Amino acid sequence: MPIKRSAYKELRKAKAKHLKNISTKSELKTLVKKFEKLLSDKKVDEAKKFINTLVSKIDRAASKKVIRRKTAHRKISRLAKKLAKLAKA
Repeated sequence: MPIKRSAYKELRKAKAKHLKNISTKSELKTLVKKFEKLLSDKKVDEAKKFINTLVSKIDRAASKKVIRRKTAHRKISRLAKKLAKLAKA
């Protein structure tokens, strides 16, 4: 356990950040699942509209350092690739 008061404060801040990061990651996973459900149901128009919000959320998480920048780019790339493949077919 921390000894100094500032260390207690850092501990509280770290816990708060941790909870926020977990909820953000959970939200991203939920949105990705929703997007993939739209793709599996072959709802291309809805998926095209939805990918904009999804990309925005992923970029925001990357800018807040919840996920790494390259991980965000990779996720976006793969989701866009899936959408393009479905739209082409």
